Parts: sequence; C-alpha cells; structure tokens
Amino acid sequence: MKQILIVVDMQTDFVDGALGTAEACAMLPHAADYIRKCKGDIIVTLDTHMPDYLDTAEGKQLPVPHCIKDTPGWQLHPAIADALTDKPITIVEKPTFGSVQLPDIVRALAQGQPFALTLLGLCTDICVVSNALLLKAHFPETNITVLADCCAGVTPESHAAALTTMRMCQIQVANA
Repeated sequence: MKQILIVVDMQTDFVDGALGTAEACAMLPHAADYIRKCKGDIIVTLDTHMPDYLDTAEGKQLPVPHCIKDTPGWQLHPAIADALTDKPITIVEKPTFGSVQLPDIVRALAQGQPFALTLLGLCTDICVVSNALLLKAHFPETNITVLADCCAGVTPESHAAALTTMRMCQIQVANA
C-alpha cells in the first residue's frame, strides 16, 4: 500500500514566528524526526498570504500578518526544511485553511494504487483538521491518520478538541 505523508504548514511563522507557540516549538523535533524517517511520498502545504492579508476575510478575523509569500515567516521552518532535504516533495500553496487541490494531488501520487494518508503539522485546530476532514470527505474508505505528537494547536485545549473532532469523523489519531 502506498504511504503518503502530508506536512501541513510547518512554516516559521507558526513555529516560532508571528503565530508561534511553545507547543509548536516542543513538537518540532518529533515532526522533523518523523519526516526524516519517511520513505513514501510527501506533500507539503504552505499557508500563503499576500501583502493585502489584513484586507482579506481571514485577516479581518485574525489581524496578525503571517505567512506572507516570500517572507522569512512564510518559509518552512529550518528544522523541517533540513528534514526534507533530498526527499521528493510536492509543494501546495494554499490561501486558506484547507487545500481544495490536495485530493487531486493525492490521486495523482497514488497512481491508482491503494494508499494511506498520514498528516502532521500546524495548527491542529485550524489547518490540520480542515485538511484531514477535506481528505476524509474525498476518500471515505482510506485510512487517514493524524500524528498527535507531531501537531500543535493554537492552545493545548483547542489541539485536544481538534483531535477529538477528527476521531469522531473516523480519522485515526496516533501518539496522543
């Protein structure tokens, strides 16, 4: 069975930048280690905003400029970039929480073979849960796993709530 890892928004602004948290910093070594050991295909999503972010619907709800394209905060965190060195990856820039391109990219990588999906990244309670639920809707018979110890939420409480939501939607949660 083909294994596909999805690394969600492991960007500097979400680890130790504009929207960073102590929990994101703490899980970073676990995520980097998992990525280094990965033998399958890897998809990397990048939260991607433009300089007019504060004028967008999201920017009005969360008025903290972050992940502005081509800025240092938009880049993958150096620990994650290092873990991805020499690995074949597919990059997906996404302007919002979930990537509508992701299911088509997964289908293309699977090449008609059975596959399983594993997700890790930031933030559990926003982009990880959005992408996990989007993928579950497209692939209801596929085993989808979220690695709890390789994710962090905005708060520990919202991280736990997102994990519960995913479990309720038949997404496997490992390492909780």
